[in-house]
Amino acid sequence: MFGLGVAGMAVANALHQRGETVILADDEATQQHQDFARALSCEFVDLSNKSAVPKILERVHRLAPAPGISENHHVITTARQMGLTISSELELAYNIEEQRNGGPRPMLGITGTDGKTTTTLMTAAMLHAAGHKSMAVGNTDTPLIAALETDTQVFAVECSSFRLANCEHFRTRASVWLNLAPDHLDWHDSMESYAAAKAQLWAHTKPGDIAVSPVDDALILRIAQESTARTVTFGAVEGDYHAQDGRLNTPHGSIMNVSEMKRSMPHDITNALAAAAISIESGLVEPSHVARALSEFDNAPHRIEFVEVIDGVKWFNDSKATSPHASAVAIRSFQNIVLIAGGRNKDLDLSELADQPERVKSVVAIGDDAQEIEKAFDGVCRVVRGGSMKEAVRLARTLAKSGDVVLLSPACTSYDWYNNYMERGEDFKQCVRNEAKLKQEQIN
Repeated sequence: MFGLGVAGMAVANALHQRGETVILADDEATQQHQDFARALSCEFVDLSNKSAVPKILERVHRLAPAPGISENHHVITTARQMGLTISSELELAYNIEEQRNGGPRPMLGITGTDGKTTTTLMTAAMLHAAGHKSMAVGNTDTPLIAALETDTQVFAVECSSFRLANCEHFRTRASVWLNLAPDHLDWHDSMESYAAAKAQLWAHTKPGDIAVSPVDDALILRIAQESTARTVTFGAVEGDYHAQDGRLNTPHGSIMNVSEMKRSMPHDITNALAAAAISIESGLVEPSHVARALSEFDNAPHRIEFVEVIDGVKWFNDSKATSPHASAVAIRSFQNIVLIAGGRNKDLDLSELADQPERVKSVVAIGDDAQEIEKAFDGVCRVVRGGSMKEAVRLARTLAKSGDVVLLSPACTSYDWYNNYMERGEDFKQCVRNEAKLKQEQIN
């Protein structure tokens, strides 16, 4: 097991519990790593020294890399050159579940550049509304392999490209590929490699499986139709699952009025249609269950999350948006935006952020790659630079007028100032609340 983060430790635990001999490895030797190895009575090796890697890999028959280990990492490239089997967390979990006493439980899969987590949570909520013990797993807080010992009846599996890249058998009863845009090019060799990893979602389908594709993406639709699964489409206004006359519609009839959804921004509607498609077409959920789930659904934090109103300005936290495509989705949801963007870029073209100049009135650039944000909006609108989140919030407040929206949607990772996007989002929310408190003190 190489890479001892949350997923790596979960894999190591699962394999060890099943009697496999596990060698634990990482490219740094921390006290936590060594303590974990002792707790499992497993050997731990430090693979930061490239010359030591071949000798260690000669001792194993399979390499299980953590999802965060890029395909260009020297351990991965060496294993590939040696012809070693490389298995992702999803692949290992799937193989274990296939051997389960009583048979494997149903899985519904979700991948895409953006919207994966929301759609996965929506799917789990629909399954729950139908009376199933469901769990959102995979690229979430809980790896699939860690959930296998629970009494879950159906798994909604968020499938990142990292986890799909090294799968040889993994499949789900029904699955959706939401969209495709440049992302994670600091992990994958190329855009082609990224798309190929996503396509593994449907590489091992069987007749009777369901492949749900956006109706307006020719590449994704072609890959779905070339699989052995039955293809179902979704889209904002067209597709088997679509919205029309203010209602969500399916081949089996209408689900509900869009106005009855707890939140119904444009991306909420398409995510809901995608989740409904895999849930209903799998035979596990009825349209009435979908309606009940969507009327009560609360999204996870840091995804266009409302924070406060200050002086007539609405503040939203979209820290989860770590690519320009994801931020563009958020920008399309509002008018008169003061955008806070930046962080550490993932070798992506940030110019897409400025494709909606009629919506963005000014920008506060933050983080290591603030200069790239400034360049993207050069000649488009006013850009100022914030040296901290506190300063960025203060600057945004001076730029925004009543009726405007301040939107933190960084389009970059958080790894310059923070450990993760959650920490960044929480800091933003606290800074906004501090501004609201200051405003209230001034009134009093």
